[in-house]
Amino acid sequence: MVHFVGAGSGAVDLITVRGMHMLEEADVIIYTGSLVNPELLSYKKETCKVFDSARMTLEEVIAVMEQAERENKEVVRLHTGDPCLYGAITEQMDLLREKGIAFDNTPGVSSFQAAAAALQLEYTLPEVSQSVIITRMEGRTPVPETEAIEAFARHQSTMVIFLSAGQLEQLSQRLMKGGYEADTPAAIVYKASWPDEQCFTCTVGSLAKTAEENGINRMALIIVGKVVSSCDYARSKLYDPTFTTGYREGIK
Repeated sequence: MVHFVGAGSGAVDLITVRGMHMLEEADVIIYTGSLVNPELLSYKKETCKVFDSARMTLEEVIAVMEQAERENKEVVRLHTGDPCLYGAITEQMDLLREKGIAFDNTPGVSSFQAAAAALQLEYTLPEVSQSVIITRMEGRTPVPETEAIEAFARHQSTMVIFLSAGQLEQLSQRLMKGGYEADTPAAIVYKASWPDEQCFTCTVGSLAKTAEENGINRMALIIVGKVVSSCDYARSKLYDPTFTTGYREGIK
């Protein structure tokens, strides 16, 4: 059996309880060594074999899983954050289906959630933004034309941009071309929830300068939108004393 497990955003204690137990019981762990906090391996048993997929191809990863299946061993495929976001797990699951190897998935805390916690903000504020766009700049991995940064920027909603910390000058220009003003609030969160986490608030126009001044060029999320600094939001209806819900009658 293969268990795809979200390692969480970085902090060792942000893995789920289920994920922790799977690490404790695993006979084989294949983890993304370039991204996953290696301290998570402290949960493994002494006899567990560990493979770093940063140095492996897809075919080599699947071969390890096949060998473990033949030996009736439990495998944990440990991915950073929640593997449903930029986790490259579909290609693995498709091959496992073809080979008749059973698998399941355990979600994890995504770095976009940890980034909000680090910034002490809420992505969805009444009358400010009620939508969150999670995307990335194209690089060696392309994105569909309909999902260009400019197209998403036209919505003026909250944006969380992954895998783009090395292209911030271009990102700023494309965000502004799409409709964001240069002074739109923005933030850079480096290694959210890790011990060396760093947060920087800035604007869309100053993203590249802020990153350069602080030596940030990878492992950072970019957050764009009014929620980054907004104090002008509407009160929640759910907790408004005049609002009637299925659990209480509003004050007239």
